[in-house]
Amino acid sequence: MLFDKPFKLGTTSFIFPDHIIPNVKKLGAFFDEIEILTFESQRPDVLPSKQDVKELLYLSQSQDLTYNIHLPYDVSLTCDSKEKRGKAAEILLKVIDLFEPLTPTTHTLHLDMPADLKKDMGNQTKFKKWGKNTCQGLEGLLSGQINPGIISIETLDYPFSLVETIVEQFELSVCIDAGHQIKYHHNLMETFEKHKFRTPVMHLHGVAFLDQTIKDHTSLDQLPEKYVRQIQTILKTFTGVVSLEVFNLENLNRSLIVLSKIFNNIAPEINNK
Repeated sequence: MLFDKPFKLGTTSFIFPDHIIPNVKKLGAFFDEIEILTFESQRPDVLPSKQDVKELLYLSQSQDLTYNIHLPYDVSLTCDSKEKRGKAAEILLKVIDLFEPLTPTTHTLHLDMPADLKKDMGNQTKFKKWGKNTCQGLEGLLSGQINPGIISIETLDYPFSLVETIVEQFELSVCIDAGHQIKYHHNLMETFEKHKFRTPVMHLHGVAFLDQTIKDHTSLDQLPEKYVRQIQTILKTFTGVVSLEVFNLENLNRSLIVLSKIFNNIAPEINNK
């Protein structure tokens, strides 16, 4: 039995090894939304130009397409340096302003946690310092008079419960990355039930549990069956955007095949033309 798809289906702007606009031109007819990847911000000309944004706006209108933005994570709002946090807020605000004409569904943000803290979670001194830095970084970002609800904090490798209070305090949204929840053995169903009312977008990708390693951002057919069932349960009621966060055509097509066995109106296999 196939279920009607209640969510908007999207994927990333890097399925084909090319720039954002060629990807949108090739993918826009098949998806409801494109996740524009702006992982980097430091190298010259790494971000789209204002003219690129105008073309993206035209493509959205001609293809009945919306966008969400993955904000850069080569800058950090949570680091120890006040100067670097301020610079990060400045850069992130410029990116948000750049894409403002597209009226994105959301801007996804990483609140990174240093490796030494992740290895020493019981250290309250370190954790409180990180929490204070994070709050100050967010204050710098939100001082730009943006609506905090357009910022979605992504679930990463640490338990999301560690930032729930901050998310609520600043009235932020949530990006549930289902693949991260599965890879790092967090409780995906619990996270969804707790935060679905503030989640405009979910990242969905496969996780392969190999002999020595765990590989994520692969195709959905790599997921163990128990996680496929969890995904099915969640997606049957989720009305936001589901972004297939993969980065090549093979993983995208194999993921679409998995979803097409569960839901109606899933994009057909996409060819490399």
